[in-house]
Amino acid sequence: MCIAIPCRLVTVEDLWGEVEIGESRMKVRLDLLEEPVPGEWVLVHAGFAIERLDEGEALETLAFVREAARAALAAEGTGETDVDDGR
Repeated sequence: MCIAIPCRLVTVEDLWGEVEIGESRMKVRLDLLEEPVPGEWVLVHAGFAIERLDEGEALETLAFVREAARAALAAEGTGETDVDDGR
């Protein structure tokens, strides 16, 4: 299964950018976006920012992913249900 995750774009340098989700940061390619701007939300898949998102849509998607992760952990019976909320 493949999943794309909303991240906030922090820096832009040519075709590379740095995004953050929660306390994590990673470098991504920006080839697929026209004139990316630090501070905007982007959807990241396989190391590429593939689409812009408005903040509401990004936060709603992160909440869904967080809830799905909690449900999966609960179903596994690990007792762990604490999932980083990406903020």
